[in-house]
Formats: sequence, C-alpha cells, structure tokens
Amino acid sequence: MQRLVLLDLDPGTAKLAISFLGPFLSAFAFLFILRIVMSWYPKLPVGKFPYVIAYAPTEPFLVTTRKLIPPLAGVDVTPVVWFGLVSFLNEILLGPQGLLVLLSQKQV
Repeated sequence: MQRLVLLDLDPGTAKLAISFLGPFLSAFAFLFILRIVMSWYPKLPVGKFPYVIAYAPTEPFLVTTRKLIPPLAGVDVTPVVWFGLVSFLNEILLGPQGLLVLLSQKQV
C-alpha cells in the first residue's frame, strides 16, 4: 500500500492547495478574531444576524476545545488558542518558507 507523502506533491497540486487553503485559513483566522471581540460582550444575540456569521462556523471547534481548556477566571481563551493554531498552520504551510510554497516552486 502506498502512502501519500507531502513531498510527493507536484508543483501544480501544491499551487492548487495554496489557492484553496490560503483563503480558507485567512477566513477562519478572521472569524476567530471576531469571536475574541464577541467574547467581550457576553449578552450579544449570537443566534441572530450578523453575529451568527462568526458564531456558527467557529462554535463546533470552540465547544470541543472548551472541554480541554475551561474558562480561566471566567475568561474563555479558546478563540485565542484557535487563532494561534490557525495562524501557525498558515505560516507553516503558506508562509514565505512554507511547505506548500516551497513545493510549488520545486523544479520538475
């Protein structure tokens, strides 16, 4: 059985992955920033427009993480944790020396 290894990607596939992952990771980073700001106002109607735009896609991640990291002194830090993870992943894969960027520049 053959395994797919990141180094086996050809430059075209790496460029395609960059074109999808770049906007996806940027959008989620922005949504987590919005969730950080929304956490400052606990009485926001998160089920209503426009708040639901940031609430609905991020809440499944945050609920799972809250089980591992409970609020510290009443402050929910899970959006900050996820923002850090998304930013780290973005830098590792899509940064100037990111894995996918280097693979997309590889000579065939």
